[in-house]
Amino acid sequence: MTSSPKPRFSFWLWLLAGAVMVGVAFPFDDRVGAALDVTKNPALKNLAWWCSKLGEGEIVGGVGILLAAVFFWLNRPRTAAEIFFVAATGLLTGLVGTILRVLVGRTRPIGHGPDGVLPGFYGIWYDGHWIIGKAAYSAFPSGHAAVAVGVAAAAWLVHRGWGAVMMVYALAVMWSRVALQWHHLSDVLASAVVAIPLAVLLKKVLLPSVEFQFDNFHRAWKRK
Repeated sequence: MTSSPKPRFSFWLWLLAGAVMVGVAFPFDDRVGAALDVTKNPALKNLAWWCSKLGEGEIVGGVGILLAAVFFWLNRPRTAAEIFFVAATGLLTGLVGTILRVLVGRTRPIGHGPDGVLPGFYGIWYDGHWIIGKAAYSAFPSGHAAVAVGVAAAAWLVHRGWGAVMMVYALAVMWSRVALQWHHLSDVLASAVVAIPLAVLLKKVLLPSVEFQFDNFHRAWKRK
């Protein structure tokens, strides 16, 4: 029996729509960045810093492991497995986003870019030097936003209530990256385009295995 072409069609349709959305956002990057800039407002800058911090992989991973352990101890292995899956998805989508931004080599917005270099996409080599891994050339897409959107998408797929809360979290992280002038609007939108289909795929290939393993762990735990 052959699989239905609908999921594949939806995947390519999403990528096409996402590419168009990111393309439309490019001309507005500077205007949106200027409108959201909080670098000269200490209170808002501090808020944005904390929102941005919540999009870091180590924070997401640590909180995910802690909450999964708590629910496992409360004899709710399925909930623990779902929390672990959500955190793992965020880490994996963030990893993909980070790999892409390192390879694309887009400069950061004004204030964080390298001196004397015009804004643009430079890949992994520029002016006779490797620029792979240099923060000044690592804007597109946003790794923090990829983590946050991955978490939100995965949460939505397992529980609509969690998903709604995590969407607010993801929007806060996306806002903070633009507001702190570390990313352009198109960078954070590109992160969403990458992270959402990855979360859908991971629900199919990762979540069943995680739930199975947590159930096994719980049965072994209960035998003590």
